[in-house]
Amino acid sequence: MTTTTADRAEFVAASRAPGKRSREGKGVATTAHIALILWSLLVILPLLWTLLSSFKSTQEILGNPLSLPGKLRFGNYASAWTTAGIGRYFLNTVVVVGCALVLVMILGAMCAYVLARFSFPGNRLIYYSMLAGLTFPVFLAIVPLFFVLKNFALLNTLPGLIITYVAFALPFTVFFLHSFFKALPGEVYEAAQIDGAGEWRSFFSVMLPMARPGMASVAIFNFLGLWNQFLLPVALNTDSKNYVLSQGMASFASQAGYAVDFGALFAAVVITVAPVLVVYIIFQRQLQVSVTAGGVK
Repeated sequence: MTTTTADRAEFVAASRAPGKRSREGKGVATTAHIALILWSLLVILPLLWTLLSSFKSTQEILGNPLSLPGKLRFGNYASAWTTAGIGRYFLNTVVVVGCALVLVMILGAMCAYVLARFSFPGNRLIYYSMLAGLTFPVFLAIVPLFFVLKNFALLNTLPGLIITYVAFALPFTVFFLHSFFKALPGEVYEAAQIDGAGEWRSFFSVMLPMARPGMASVAIFNFLGLWNQFLLPVALNTDSKNYVLSQGMASFASQAGYAVDFGALFAAVVITVAPVLVVYIIFQRQLQVSVTAGGVK
């Protein structure tokens, strides 16, 4: 059998293809690494500049913003915490976000579990109503919420803000956890029922621990969203004693006009951002596991 020129050319092209694919793969990997490095610099450099500025005086910041601090002025943090009232705002934020997060995780998990595991009239209606809540813009609800909280004597109070946070975080929590409870094996639930566990015991002792990756992920997302919330507190919480961090930061930056203590202001920014970074660093593994589990399911 004779080999034609076309056959030889095809053989040569096929033999060179793996090398070509390898070079293309290396090119894609190099481009991806460069993009990631640039993105990391865009994120890390502003954070590093903010941290360094929190140890500088106002004169140093305005004179040479990119210079290193002449000395570490830890007094900026003390000034931000006490004089500017960041300590009180921080405590208010911890109370509001902590209580709202606990309530929304318990209520959201229970609601998602019932909608995912039980069939009853109106099941889909309730679920799609929850999904509709995700599409509702927050600013459209400000005026009705104002009058509702006012009528219940909850306006400008921390309990009123907690209830509002729970209401707005609940649809996302139910939507996120619904698929996790839907994918749990029914045999485990049936085994718990055979062993004599009731519905409450089956949920809290068996089914809820199995959805732990999803619970961890939605807790992180809710924490980030609630901690950085600004529009709802500004509209519904105008009492300065009950300010949360986002309101306190805005008030601190504007109250002194041009005489702002920028060192203390940057220290307040670090105090505000630090809890978010710490929470994400601690729970990033759970977040990755839950995303992987969701993709496999």
